[in-house]
Amino acid sequence: MSGKFITFEGPEGSGKSTQIKLLVEKLEKLGIEITCTREPGGTATGEQIRNLLQHDAAGEPLCDRAELLLFTASRAQLMDRIILPTLGNGDWVLCDRFIDSTMAYQGFARGMDISTLDSINNFAIYDRKPDLTILLDLEVEAGFQRLEKRYADSAESHDRFEREAREFHHKVRDGYHTLAEREPERFVIVDADQSVEDVASNVWNAVKGALL
Repeated sequence: MSGKFITFEGPEGSGKSTQIKLLVEKLEKLGIEITCTREPGGTATGEQIRNLLQHDAAGEPLCDRAELLLFTASRAQLMDRIILPTLGNGDWVLCDRFIDSTMAYQGFARGMDISTLDSINNFAIYDRKPDLTILLDLEVEAGFQRLEKRYADSAESHDRFEREAREFHHKVRDGYHTLAEREPERFVIVDADQSVEDVASNVWNAVKGALL
């Protein structure tokens, strides 16, 4: 029996990591085996690519097409090494960002051709889309207020995408809404501007309704 594949999407600061952790706890109580991963990353190769994409590890600016193809390379490796084998074993996969991040960031925000991105994505994922995509929706300014609080308490700083202009991030959020309208059977939009507990409850209801 094939497992279930859930992805979490959303603008910066929308709380994806927190909600994935809380969902894992609920699913594990049901005896479901879970693999959690992220994009870019999730494999040794993917984590090296993540360093290039998020933290300017190469020391030179990335052109838009190189950025797109690096994301796609990380995704293909993740599908081949982690996601498809896990699903084939009947276990569940939860992924922090996936194809819709490419559509929102490189497509709608960077202005790359949507149909081209669809084809590249489908090639990288072996045409295996998520069973459910949770879109944690949050106003851009609210997300960045959360980021400021996070970085004030740590040694981390804004990554390459977080440093983009606010207009870019508004396009990302609008792009996510367009994607949700395009595939309403796959997407569930959850208002992330609530308490962690309320968001988690809505996420759990979405998962139960769609997959349990």
